[in-house]
Amino acid sequence: MSTPTAVTAASGEVRSVVALTEATHAAAPISLAEVNERSALLARFDHSYLVPVDAFLRMAERLTDPRRPGGPFRALTIDGRRAFGYHSVYYDTPGLRSFHDHRQGRRRRFKIRERVYEDSGERQFEIKLKGGRGDTVKHRRPLGGSDTPLDPHHRAFLADTLRGAYDIEAPDALTPSLSTDYLRATLVADGERITCDAGLLCADLRTGRTVRCDPGLVLVETKTAGHLTEADRLLHSYGIRPAVFTKYCGAFAALRPALPANRWHRASWRAFGAPV
Repeated sequence: MSTPTAVTAASGEVRSVVALTEATHAAAPISLAEVNERSALLARFDHSYLVPVDAFLRMAERLTDPRRPGGPFRALTIDGRRAFGYHSVYYDTPGLRSFHDHRQGRRRRFKIRERVYEDSGERQFEIKLKGGRGDTVKHRRPLGGSDTPLDPHHRAFLADTLRGAYDIEAPDALTPSLSTDYLRATLVADGERITCDAGLLCADLRTGRTVRCDPGLVLVETKTAGHLTEADRLLHSYGIRPAVFTKYCGAFAALRPALPANRWHRASWRAFGAPV
């Protein structure tokens, strides 16, 4: 599969992409099977950060140091690769119900997406829910051939998931709303994962507008079954606090400035620049 457009546009030039390569190749490898065994985390607490490249490299150096107590974080490695192209398509109602449910902080909120792992061609249908403790719970199933999340059997999976988790019905009118492309590396320790994304490109699939993330930033998400991780504490010590930011909602705040998206404006402006 081809590398995402976000990375192809400036491969080797985007500072965040270079930093991702540097940080992960300094780390010991870990296989996907071992990641799934030690840190699958389909139910987890997430914290998002917009991290300048220099701070990201400092954090990665500390976490992957072989002398780290308890052992170093290792880099997910598949067929010798440590950074992987991700393409996601999000689905929403014509009125952007998912976006507005997140904006209003509704307890029973969800995101629906198709995720494509560009390097392997694997496709997954994913439903992300908010758990009762404020954690993120992901439900997923493979997509094969020309399947889409709008096919009847996948709609049935969506309906069963939302009914079982929230006792609500799935929306009838769903269409592709946003796509994202980026390069991802993953650092792993027992019960902890850190995803590190660079070269993010987001496209509004209804208007055709696109936005690119600041090339000097790495999007870091800490994921754990508990709360604060060592990575969180390190970033806090650098003066970097969690950002009120998700790719879906932050991108729409930039792509459609007329949307009521005050909670994401600050982080969205930092990531994508002021609306034009």
